[in-house]
Amino acid sequence: MPIFDLKLPNAILRALRLPENNLRREQLRVLKKLLKKARFTSFGQQYRFDEILLSKHPGKKFQEIVPTFNYNKIYNEWWHKTIEGQSDICWPGKIKYYALSSGTSESASKYIPITNDLLRGNKMVMIKQLLSLSKYENIPYASIGKGWLTLGGSTELQKGPGYFAGDLSGITAKKAPFWFQPFYKPGKKIAKQKDWNKKIAEIVDKAPQWDIGFLIGVPAWIQMCVEQIIERYKLNNIHEIWPNLAFFVHGGVSFEPYKKGFEKMLGKPITYIETYLASEGFIAYQDRQHAKGMRLVTNEHIFHEFVPFDDKNFTTDGEMVENPEALMLHEVEEGKDYALLISTTAGTWRYLIGDTIRFVDKERSEIIITGRTKHFLSLVGEHLSVDNMNKAVQMASEKFNISIPEFTVAGVPSGNFFGHHWFVACNDKVEENALCNFIDDCLNELNDDYAVERKSALREIKLTVLKEEAFLNFMLSKGKVGGQHKFPRVLKGSMLQDWYLFLEKKNEC
Repeated sequence: MPIFDLKLPNAILRALRLPENNLRREQLRVLKKLLKKARFTSFGQQYRFDEILLSKHPGKKFQEIVPTFNYNKIYNEWWHKTIEGQSDICWPGKIKYYALSSGTSESASKYIPITNDLLRGNKMVMIKQLLSLSKYENIPYASIGKGWLTLGGSTELQKGPGYFAGDLSGITAKKAPFWFQPFYKPGKKIAKQKDWNKKIAEIVDKAPQWDIGFLIGVPAWIQMCVEQIIERYKLNNIHEIWPNLAFFVHGGVSFEPYKKGFEKMLGKPITYIETYLASEGFIAYQDRQHAKGMRLVTNEHIFHEFVPFDDKNFTTDGEMVENPEALMLHEVEEGKDYALLISTTAGTWRYLIGDTIRFVDKERSEIIITGRTKHFLSLVGEHLSVDNMNKAVQMASEKFNISIPEFTVAGVPSGNFFGHHWFVACNDKVEENALCNFIDDCLNELNDDYAVERKSALREIKLTVLKEEAFLNFMLSKGKVGGQHKFPRVLKGSMLQDWYLFLEKKNEC
């Protein structure tokens, strides 16, 4: 039985718009709400939102009239006007906040519009996720009322001409309700710190003064922080200083490669809760214990579309073609990879967010993140996905009883053919060739295309074991620390060249 049973009045349930059964109806309701709110904007007028609303099939009409966008296209055609101070461009009013996001590969910052409507929707999803804990079994209810240590980028915002820009965590903290402040750690002063090393040092100093129940953040950064606390105070595990720690809320990357190393820091089991919170919106969250995936937010502030991630809709470089096939939620199939398009309450219209997802339970609209549209390897048709890589690394961790908290893969020439070069973070003792051969064998089992190409054009698989610090220091050198910054699972182009130069300077490789 759940440790607590939270029963809400029907009026509150309706106000929270908790999930219903008809997902198609929910999504069309959200789309109509978005169109009505934005119909008098410049975007809404150009793409005839009124006409779409009067259509018998608004979803299909929306797809016929409104084109798809990536960041560069929507910024060059529309969003740059909002940064210049114009109002009512893609969403009513003037955009006063922008989340700075560079993804995991691009170096230039992206300015993602943030509105009060979007933040309100995000907060509603956060409440729903918290309420979903009432369904969990054997969780320590008292831990929910303890501190919530959120490890993100600096919450200090940059002031532009008429707007503020910065990490989404900074904008969220600025808009956080007063009642949440006592729970929020590390507190406003430390959270504003821009120097990552100083921020971690201050958190380590304050750690004994806090009673933490939740850890929230990207696994690699949380693990690094907890390891430093354990080392500083000569602990056997983190529960010796935070006995009420019961939850780890994570997102952005698959947790499986980190799990073995993470659990070495614990004195007792904790509950892992996965979320899908991007700068563009709160997209999905785990709403039940031991779920295979996360439940899409279908009835709040995001309208979803799904582009089959195949050669018909994407180039070999991961660029989406013009006028791709786009499916609505009721048209998708389980077990297939889709690139995600979203339309939100911040004037983000049919926007390619860059992630690929797969439905593991269509009836419950549960998904897993399988990678990025540009973070896959297909030099010769091997179609190696991040999901394949994660599973192979997880299997290797279990086989050799080692922790692999980070890894990345690059496509490289091999004579007249091609190869893959793996770079693996592992502070445990492991033999490179054995690890390389095992991962290669796993991928042959997981991916038929890979197995075929390993017998022909994909000739060489190399693997280099590095200390975890090499990966963290590289991210530090690029200014990508904390928050939503993750090490790219596939390195290409200038990022790959920077990685080689970094390793050469550090004499790591």
